[in-house]
Amino acid sequence: MLREIRPAIVLLLVLTAITGLAYPLAMTGIAGMLFPAHAQGSLIEKDGKVVGSALIGQEFKDDKYFHGRPSATLAPDPDDATKTVPAPYNAANSGGSNLGPTSKALADRLKEDVDGLKAENPNAAVPVDLVTTSASGLDPDISPEAAQFQVPRVAKARNLPDAQVSQLVAASTQGRLFGLLGEPRVNVLALNLALDRATAK
Repeated sequence: MLREIRPAIVLLLVLTAITGLAYPLAMTGIAGMLFPAHAQGSLIEKDGKVVGSALIGQEFKDDKYFHGRPSATLAPDPDDATKTVPAPYNAANSGGSNLGPTSKALADRLKEDVDGLKAENPNAAVPVDLVTTSASGLDPDISPEAAQFQVPRVAKARNLPDAQVSQLVAASTQGRLFGLLGEPRVNVLALNLALDRATAK
């Protein structure tokens, strides 16, 4: 019996070493050499200090900044460990909500968000990505339409011409990958940093 078990154990150990240790280390090393910024998390720096990642959204509430998509991520309630509280863009607990189209809580939240955005810019249709969450709850990007929708508010808060802020949005818009894959998008953190740089001059 030992003669039959020994090859199985040896094969298990060899495959574990190859697929569980050698292969991941090799891929990590190759990724680090070919794509160093991506391998380190696509970190974004400002004045030599890391302020975020291009891959994870952040919550911006101030009128002088562009806002991202709503986030449905949660965290444990510090006062009651059996409950959770909203924690926008919580990368430790990514995921969308489980609220469906018949949920009153979801309908109420959507109505409140749409009404707030209509009050902000009554002459434009509200882009859907400004009121809906992504599947991960961490989406760092918004559509160019969602960014342009916010231009009047941001321009007014910064005392800038709408055209200047709109040009920043256009300059920050990324096209489809290889011209085919995905949709045009604007990274909210990168756009807000570009806005800070433009107003600091």
